[in-house]
Amino acid sequence: MEPRIWHQSYDPGVPATINYEELTIPQIFRRTAEKFPDRPALVFLNCKLTYAQLAREVDRCAAGLAGLGVTPGSRVAIQLPNIPQGAIAYLAAMHLGATVVMTNPLYTFREIEHQWKDSGCEVAITADFIWDELIRDRRSELNPKRWVVASIPDYLKFPLNLLAPLKLKKQDPKRWAKVTPTEDMVTWKGLMASAPASIPMAEMDLEAVGALQYTGGTTGPSKGAMLTQRNLSVNVQQIDAWFPDVRYGEEVLLTALPLFHVFGMSVCMGWGLWAGACMVLLPNPRDLPSVVKAVSKHRITLFPGVPALFNGLNNFPDIAKHDVSSVRYCFSGSAPLPDDVMQKFEQLTGSKIVEGFGMSETSPVATVNPLNGKRKIGSVGVPVADTDAKVVDIDTGTTEVAPGEEGELIIRGPQVMKGYWNRPDETANAIKDGWMHTGDLATVDDEGYFRIVGRKKDMINCSGLKVFPDEVDGVLMAHDEILEAATIGVPDEKRGETVKSFVVRQPGSSLTAEQVEAYCRENLAAYKIPREIEFLAELPKSSVLKVLRRELRDMEMAKRS
Repeated sequence: MEPRIWHQSYDPGVPATINYEELTIPQIFRRTAEKFPDRPALVFLNCKLTYAQLAREVDRCAAGLAGLGVTPGSRVAIQLPNIPQGAIAYLAAMHLGATVVMTNPLYTFREIEHQWKDSGCEVAITADFIWDELIRDRRSELNPKRWVVASIPDYLKFPLNLLAPLKLKKQDPKRWAKVTPTEDMVTWKGLMASAPASIPMAEMDLEAVGALQYTGGTTGPSKGAMLTQRNLSVNVQQIDAWFPDVRYGEEVLLTALPLFHVFGMSVCMGWGLWAGACMVLLPNPRDLPSVVKAVSKHRITLFPGVPALFNGLNNFPDIAKHDVSSVRYCFSGSAPLPDDVMQKFEQLTGSKIVEGFGMSETSPVATVNPLNGKRKIGSVGVPVADTDAKVVDIDTGTTEVAPGEEGELIIRGPQVMKGYWNRPDETANAIKDGWMHTGDLATVDDEGYFRIVGRKKDMINCSGLKVFPDEVDGVLMAHDEILEAATIGVPDEKRGETVKSFVVRQPGSSLTAEQVEAYCRENLAAYKIPREIEFLAELPKSSVLKVLRRELRDMEMAKRS
């Protein structure tokens, strides 16, 4: 690509453009398995699979899925927490040329129904507790005709009392034996036991849709972003190029981010497979004791995470007594990373955190701060290799604004999705002349560093003045007695909207609303100061610990109705 101002900020050895290897995700995995057959690939509690063992499990699973009718182009839903079966099924479906539909295990029946009907998936791989509680008796209402039910202990050695700290549903080991196969359902162990040892890999097409990654649906029904094998492969190679000193076949990668989320799918699993890393699977990122234990026990070197996870470790009781010094590099995304959280975590571990930006539609990584060069705290860095980005006016979405001015961030690059599944109108609204319109409000400085200031839908209009919740939250979280904060706009007769902040105090704090307001007056312009402050025990969060402002808005509007 043509030189860009931000290329001057790239670390030595990081290319502005990449000569991409023409490999699909299953081909990347096979190459790594051949290169590092004896290297641990997956660790889950007392289970450890080498790359050679993982390859054999993928082969057998692929053969089993083929027996259920999975062929190139089939859509296969995978609804599992971070357990070995999730990674195996993902690679096995792609081995057959199928499209994976990664589904959140916490979804309600309504959300499952929408996603699986919309995608037209024919086969679904789910967990036993989901099968029992939601699916078994209502499966005729859903699209899949064949089912595979996995249990958490499938790959574990006895005793199973080590499952208790995971704080997952239905922990009673006696109940797992109750999952009985039916005419249309087979257990994971049954699938693997009855399948041939292997099946030839389907002819790989880089332009085929590898994953239908559904968006959160915050402004309507969730949409399936069509990520091609090229999108996924290119983004893995872009990530890898950003870390030129990665130690192939030696890194240990914390995989606490859900694999059903695009961040976990590409950064943890995709990059982990490329690098020959040992991926330590944790099914519950909220289980901080297990996260701390994993970092210390397995000597984690690569730590993809979100601000809430870094903040949780910073405030973990007696964290100084745990050896977390093995961590080298951390990748932060999904939400703004407060400066004090970054500094405290880096002091604690001796690592470096690079903050970036991405979305389902960009596979996901689009921008990152340099690892060793100029890192601008509060920014999401600069575009990765072969990626263009600019900030355009909100009204027309076409005119590039001056450095420092706020507008919508748009992105162009080989990692941008093919479009939305069966939604040509939505695709046309999102991708214009090759540019992905993100819906995020941003600024860019004269060195090409981008800063996210909020979502278009989250912007608060106070008497015509714009207030960005992320800015208010950043100020609030810098207060020593505030653990977390989230800001929304609420109706106001005089101003149209006014600012309300939800605050979680640090343990033991007796901070008052008046003290919070006084602090804000010292750090924010008058129109940005929260007029209402409500203290909560915790903030609602998504599966990747991203604060759900929409739930706060719904809660607030319910109180006002």
